[in-house]
Amino acid sequence: MLGSHHRRSTVRFIWTLILGLMLGGMFTSLGDAFLPQSAAKSFLTTTVETSIGPLSIDLLAVAFTIGPLTLSLNVLTLVGITIVTIIVRSWI
Repeated sequence: MLGSHHRRSTVRFIWTLILGLMLGGMFTSLGDAFLPQSAAKSFLTTTVETSIGPLSIDLLAVAFTIGPLTLSLNVLTLVGITIVTIIVRSWI
């Protein structure tokens, strides 16, 4: 029973992170489009990026390449993750 709960919480965490990143990306795009040039816009939309890859995997029968995978974070992305986390915690 404990393993099942741990697996569900891991899956819930991954989905919360994915949806939060998507919502934060949408907030960032809207901020870029609609906020006037100011220090606030610069603070909210300045992005820190990290990337990994490309990663090539060859299994003799199947070969594929993943990447590069890039993660972009800014204040609005963190806001999106926070909002999704609050919604998920209130439902469950």
